[in-house]
Amino acid sequence: MLPFAFLVLCFELLPLLVMVLESFRGDGGVGWGLDQYTKALTSKYYLLGLSNSFFISLCASAVGIVVALFAAYSITRFSQRTRDFLLMLSNMTSNFSGVPLAFAYIIILGSNGLFTLLFKQLGWTTLASIDLFSWFGLVCVYVYFQIPLAILLLYPTYYGIHQQWRESAALLGASTVQFWRYIGLPVILPGVVGTFSILFANAMGAYATAYALVGGNYNLIAIRIGSLVAGDVAARPELAGALAVILAITMVTAMLINEWMMRRVRRELG
Repeated sequence: MLPFAFLVLCFELLPLLVMVLESFRGDGGVGWGLDQYTKALTSKYYLLGLSNSFFISLCASAVGIVVALFAAYSITRFSQRTRDFLLMLSNMTSNFSGVPLAFAYIIILGSNGLFTLLFKQLGWTTLASIDLFSWFGLVCVYVYFQIPLAILLLYPTYYGIHQQWRESAALLGASTVQFWRYIGLPVILPGVVGTFSILFANAMGAYATAYALVGGNYNLIAIRIGSLVAGDVAARPELAGALAVILAITMVTAMLINEWMMRRVRRELG
């Protein structure tokens, strides 16, 4: 446990502590106070970045969870060999993010992308009208790694639904819709809510993918934090620390709401 504890201390706890302490420092590291939080919470520019990140994360997580609900269930209906292959593929695609993912989307669906030019030659101009470097493009890119991650997290929850329950419901005259309405969905609901919160936190903290796709042209809180830490003009790590703490509080709040909802669901089911 000592090497693991050392890694956690050096690469998680200490950076977190430094970030929190820096957020209470004045500009240039002079003095202490809440000035950085005041700037972060009163500036329309940074509040817009936070709201944009929240909206995009919410949309990407909602699309990811809906698609994964059906995809994960479909995987359970295949043979063991096919399931192993699909889960391996989901694991690989869930880790394909950052700069390579953004670059791949630009090559395929950008203004001069492969599919865009191909469809244009065929007379289809639908892809040409899509702005990949907008909030819609960000949602599409985020969904790419949200869906396989949600599949991996939701897949085990379907095995909590026993075959005997299906047979009993069928013998009592319940339809498929009634089975899922009164038995299936309540059983997997805690897993769905928990998966959604993880997807939301994952999207809120995404930086490399968004920066590689839109750079500083779209106001996201993660990009604003990065520009303050390594800005071309002047670095302001204190304000970046305050924004990072606000972002962390937002994600922790989402996780706490998820935990509260899961406890409530478990209590009602119990």
